[in-house]
Amino acid sequence: MEPGGELNFQHVLEQAQRMNQQLLSAQQELAETEVEGTAGGGLVKVTVNGTGEIMELVIDPKAIDPGEPQETAETLADLILAAIRDAGRAAQEIQEEKMGPLTEGLGGAGFPGLPGF
Repeated sequence: MEPGGELNFQHVLEQAQRMNQQLLSAQQELAETEVEGTAGGGLVKVTVNGTGEIMELVIDPKAIDPGEPQETAETLADLILAAIRDAGRAAQEIQEEKMGPLTEGLGGAGFPGLPGF
């Protein structure tokens, strides 16, 4: 706030622009970051980017039992879901690491002098 109690809107605008640039940069970094989730001791591997988009799925041939196609299909479905969840947790951790400091600024420190910000 300026002396006399008036809000300096130019300062607020500059802060908002800086924060917007930081958010865009963090989002780009997340989109370019890849993490891996595994299941079944590495029989199934899923690679996702930092935003949670699945980039690759790899199934080790050892996970397939040609003599038990029904059981193999069910097991693979479970392993794939587990690997996706594992990768999703890793992506969530990266999102919190990259975006957390930026979004925390919206809760009070981002725009001092404005009620509710």
